Amino acid sequence: MDLRLPAPRDLLRGPRRLLAAGAAVAVLAGAGAWTAAASDGPAPVHRVDRVVDMGGGVRVDTSYFTSGGTARRPAVLLAHGFGGSKDDVRQQAQDLARDGYAVLTWSARGFGRSTGRIGLNDPRGEVADVSRLVDWLAKQPQVRLDAPGDPRVGVAGASYGGAVSLLAAGHDRRVDAIAPAITYWNLADALFPNGVFKKLWAGVFVNSGGGCARFRPELCRMYQRVAESGRPDAEARRLLQERSPSAVGDRIKVPTLLVQGQSDSLFPLGQADAAARAIRANGAPVDVDWIAGGHDGGDLETGRVQARVRTWFDRYLKGDRGVDTGPAFRVTRTGGVDSTDGAARLRGASGSVYPGLESGRRPVPLTGGEQRFENPAGANPPAVSALPGLGGSGGLAQLSSLGVGVSLDFPGQHARFESAPVRDDLRITGSPTVRVRVASTGADAVLFAKLYDVGPGGARPVLPSQLVDPVRVEDARAGRDVTLTLPAIDHEVQKGHRLRLVLASTDLGYASPLSPATYTVSLRSDLEVPTAEGVTSAAAPLPAWVWWLPLAGAGLALALLSTARRRTAAPAPDPESAGVPLRITGLSKRYAKSADRYAVRDLSFRVEKGQVLGLLGPNGAGKTTTLRMLMGLITPDDGEIRVFGHAVRPGAPVLSRVGAFVEGAGFLPHLSGRENLELYWRATGRPREDAHVEEALEIAGLGDALDRAVRTYSQGMRQRLAIAQAMLGLPDLLILDEPTNGLDPPQIREMREVMIRYAAAGRTVIVSSHLLAEVEQSCTHLVVMDRGRLVQAGPVGEIVGSGDTLLVGTGTPVDEPVAEKVAALPGVASAVRTEDGLLVRLEPGGTAERLVVELVRLEVPVASVGPHRRLEDAFLTLIGGTA
Repeated sequence: MDLRLPAPRDLLRGPRRLLAAGAAVAVLAGAGAWTAAASDGPAPVHRVDRVVDMGGGVRVDTSYFTSGGTARRPAVLLAHGFGGSKDDVRQQAQDLARDGYAVLTWSARGFGRSTGRIGLNDPRGEVADVSRLVDWLAKQPQVRLDAPGDPRVGVAGASYGGAVSLLAAGHDRRVDAIAPAITYWNLADALFPNGVFKKLWAGVFVNSGGGCARFRPELCRMYQRVAESGRPDAEARRLLQERSPSAVGDRIKVPTLLVQGQSDSLFPLGQADAAARAIRANGAPVDVDWIAGGHDGGDLETGRVQARVRTWFDRYLKGDRGVDTGPAFRVTRTGGVDSTDGAARLRGASGSVYPGLESGRRPVPLTGGEQRFENPAGANPPAVSALPGLGGSGGLAQLSSLGVGVSLDFPGQHARFESAPVRDDLRITGSPTVRVRVASTGADAVLFAKLYDVGPGGARPVLPSQLVDPVRVEDARAGRDVTLTLPAIDHEVQKGHRLRLVLASTDLGYASPLSPATYTVSLRSDLEVPTAEGVTSAAAPLPAWVWWLPLAGAGLALALLSTARRRTAAPAPDPESAGVPLRITGLSKRYAKSADRYAVRDLSFRVEKGQVLGLLGPNGAGKTTTLRMLMGLITPDDGEIRVFGHAVRPGAPVLSRVGAFVEGAGFLPHLSGRENLELYWRATGRPREDAHVEEALEIAGLGDALDRAVRTYSQGMRQRLAIAQAMLGLPDLLILDEPTNGLDPPQIREMREVMIRYAAAGRTVIVSSHLLAEVEQSCTHLVVMDRGRLVQAGPVGEIVGSGDTLLVGTGTPVDEPVAEKVAALPGVASAVRTEDGLLVRLEPGGTAERLVVELVRLEVPVASVGPHRRLEDAFLTLIGGTA
């Protein structure tokens, strides 16, 4: 894995390359030759490949990157992830070389073209290899030296590569700065949390290394022993602890940027917290950054993370004191999950100090008396929290599109305790804790604690980041009081929601006792939740495109219309609709000079806060006419439109709460993009501080072009500037008509993310688009029109219709015997092989989540799960193919 943070399914490919033992390093003759790498900048990047002899028959494959001149510069060692090779970090190496660094990459022992057995960052193996590579850098004429044999050098990497960054700083005092990402501090705690074996992730780890035989013999024996017994022993913990950064934590005294993933059941946030506390205690500068993604999937924020790593090295390797390295603590907050690819809608929050995992604790009383439940024989069927290997572009994301997730607790195998509805929004940032009493009819009890967010009205509970806290309670027959520290999260519990603590006896990802037992649990304290009150959300989202800042796009036009037309008396506000962004009732509009031809006829629908509503229909369906009436640009012949309870009329004050982008925007071609936005806002007469102009300019993403004349802009650039204009002022209701016209695919994706994120903050977006696939990914609800009339309205899932047929994508073709086994599963009516996997039809009562559990049990290589019918099929069915 590399700091470019690749696709989630590749995350394990980055951590195994750095540490190796060895005698003196020898460069094998003829092993490398200088080549010119492709360059986007003014100077080419030069690369030389060498195979380095580490002694003992171990040879390590390396690449050395430099660019521009012969002046000495700092060096960076760039480590890859577990299961990968130096090629995984090649692009980042080239980028750092262009930024003025000498960069050395290598394939760790047992990976790529490097020989040797995998030692899991053994201090005598992979870590020693890093020191030999530092020796080599000290001899290069391009590398700056702090002293003879001591190069100015930083180390960066993710996952396995992140751990070797930490270990290198602890074992070699010549390392000057590090930037580890989504990695571990104590590998024993990561794989054996609280004495419970994390069996699924351990199996993925071993398999991604090529099998047990590719590891050092002592590691292979340890894995086989623990996998067979289901319980880690003292020797297993010792082997992993001595290979962990925590073993040399008191010696890591260099500036450290810790990037950790929130969506990560392999190396959760607690690992970075332990690292931060230990390194800061040594007196070193430490910044902590919680990204949205992790080993379980989600957005890995590649561009932002790379930029922060670069500025970190600029400050602590180049000595540039003027560079901004970012806040001491930053957390990415998400506003929903893309129904197709799982991408998160992101915004940032930060604090001037790292709050840790316990800051600002608040008690939340829970109810529920003493409860008994079973640990079933064979620990089967298991409950489900995270599913390693299904966190990428398919799997969990596809299940989210079905509205089912993967969390599953079986009746009779768990206890639950619940809070009253929270009175105000509650942001949890850190690790909640609770004290419980546990008794078992067996010697030990293994429990899995998880904290759900339960919405009102029977809404499906949400398990933040799919994280669970396993705990082994020894000698539990007489009963023991235990403090449970739940996984660290950053999650907002909305007003009216409840918190539910579930204690389960099994989990698919972990080993549980195979002997049946009865557990008895009861509460001993309130739930304590950390709030990290010093952490505040940024004024604008920190990804490339951030907060959508819409304004009433019809501002000046509405003022002109109000003087040109006779205004009718507006109906009184409706108090019951004051919180409803939009309600349309019986809306009709005839074509000009026609008494019986309608552009829109008897249209009624309602839009709630937080929704992204897609307005769909073929050409001539009446979409644009509806939007123009909504903005007060034209007057309906019948019916009414109410925005937050106020009737819409040309010039109505409530339209100041509406931002609009319809049919493009007119700009003065001789002015710059920045000047056009500022001029537009001044024309509205509203205070400049209400405009959020700088945020809108950042959203436009035009870079230096913001200060160029608009006449030099491409169509896509004009489109982005126009949408930024519509977002001025942060309106509560944003209307977008074909917002993606003129945008390329990456820009369309950014547009989608910002739009959904905007709605997730409690605002509402209405978008009309002919791109059905984009609407399906972006919108939560749909209104389908045809020939001026409403055809159907409702949530996307209902209109698409998940139906009873699911398409299961698989990484490899499925054999017929496997398909027959799937067809025979309970709740499955049929299973048919396709080119990409299986087409599974469920029986009444069959569920997608139960299907996934059974597919995992059958070892089917599931890559994605989703409804067979897509929006395009549903749309054509609804309009009879008239599009």
